Formats: sequence, C-alpha cells, structure tokens
Amino acid sequence: MAIKEKNVFDIDGKQVTLDELIRGYKKSKSSKQQRSKAEIKRNDEQKLKPYQAELIKLQQYLEKTEQKMIILFEGRDAAGKGGTIRRVTRYMDEKHYRVVALGKPTEEQRSQWFYQKYIQHFPRGGEVVLFDRSWYNRAMVESVFNFCTNKEYGDFMNGVKGFENDLVRQGIILVKLYYSVTKDEQARRFARRKNDPLRQWKLSEIDLQAQERWDDFTITKYNMIKQTHSHSAPWTIIRSKDKQLARMESLKVILNAVDYEGRDEHLNYSLNPDVVISGAREIEIMDAQVSSTGKFIG
Repeated sequence: MAIKEKNVFDIDGKQVTLDELIRGYKKSKSSKQQRSKAEIKRNDEQKLKPYQAELIKLQQYLEKTEQKMIILFEGRDAAGKGGTIRRVTRYMDEKHYRVVALGKPTEEQRSQWFYQKYIQHFPRGGEVVLFDRSWYNRAMVESVFNFCTNKEYGDFMNGVKGFENDLVRQGIILVKLYYSVTKDEQARRFARRKNDPLRQWKLSEIDLQAQERWDDFTITKYNMIKQTHSHSAPWTIIRSKDKQLARMESLKVILNAVDYEGRDEHLNYSLNPDVVISGAREIEIMDAQVSSTGKFIG
C-alpha cells in the first residue's frame, strides 16, 4: 500500500480515499456483528429444542389420559410473555392447544359473572390452554387504571383462591407464571418497539404509561402474589431480564408440572434459582426490600 497524496491510497491498483476505507471497515464490522447476533439467536433456539420435544410428549400424555391443563402468563408489559408462549407452542400439536388473549370486555360480558368469559375458553380433555393474561387482569391492569370498582377488585381478591382451588380439585393442572422484568429493561424494550416498525403494533396507550405507573404496578403485584398464592395454585415468578434464560426455565417449570410418560432423563430439569422464584419467596424478598430501603424495588 503506497500513499499517492494525502488521505488517498493505492490498493491493488485502485485509488481509495481514507473516508472510503473507514466506511468499508464500519460496514464489515456491522456485518460481522449482525452475523454474530444471528448465530447467538440460532444457538439459543437450538438449546430449547430438547425441552420443546418434551412438551410434545407431555401433550401426548395429556391427550392419552384426557387431562386438562391451563397455563397463565402474567406480568408487566414487555416482560417477555408473548415470546415465551411462542417458544412453548412452536412444535406442539395445534389440534390440542389454544392460546387465549382476550380483549376489552363487551357490555354483555360486563353484565355476566366475572369468570364467565374465561370459562368458555377452558380446555377439553387432552388439551392445553395458554392464557396470555388471564382473570388476573382484574388484580393488575384493571386495578391500576381504575377499570374496575373497589368492590369488583375486592370481590375478585377474596374469591379467586376458592375459584382456583375448585379447578384444581376437579383435576385441572394449573400453572401460574408471573414474568418479572426490571424498570430499565422494560424501558429499553419499549424504546425498541417504538423505533422498530415490525414491533410498533405492540405499543398501546397503556404501555406508554407503564413506566410512570411503575410503583403502582409494583404495589399491585405485591398484593396480588401475597393474597392469591396458595398450596394448590401457587405462583411461580420468572425473572425475565434475560429472555433466553426466562424461556428455558419456563419450559422446565411447565414440564415439571406433569409426571408424563417417556421423559428424557438425560435432560436437566432443575430450575435456576436466579431466574425461578416461588411466589412465597418473592413476597419474602419484597418484604425485605421494604425493611431495608423503605420501598419496593420491583
């Protein structure tokens, strides 16, 4: 390489300016970073596959024994619920599972028994139903934004444990997952949605208020977990700042909920204690936060 004049170089007989060299370097670096991210994502998806194969076995066992399973996915906006649901169902037999994500109740539904709109989506024998937000909307979003009255909220909180105990007593396998994301990570995910045209549809008016109402949601979360965690229908908290870890541990929690046939004993089904926390332990942690700092952290 020989310099012909200032900032102009002769490379293989071609005149190249310094600016062109810099642009080429940046483009090459960006391309390598994109390939690296794609490889990481591909490797992450490969790690999930053995557990996704186990979910097919679980599903076949439920079909064979005509058992019913309900999985609730709760948590703040952008906590990773939707992405986890997609990983859970990716290879499952679509004839034997349904994802239910209900919108704003109609006037007719508002006049009905509160649980009625959910019960009509409950599983038949041999089926799994995954609720992307569930009846706990009343304890979280509806409560924070005053979409329900104090009496409606109180009636729900006083009655939901009995409702779920009845479901479990009747043989339904009930798994309750709450996805816990940090405030900074939620803000980062919202910013990505705002700037990505493929994700902008995920942003709603309520999402835009989630950060400023963070403390309200935290207090509501505490009350919900504390009052609705029970032996027969416990909460499992998933720390979801790392999406890949959250998805992997979620698959394990679901698989551990059923003693199905043909389980691959070579897989590791133990749960990561840094990611998966029982509802009772989460309340202890939050109580300790208040004792030491005077407020909840999240």
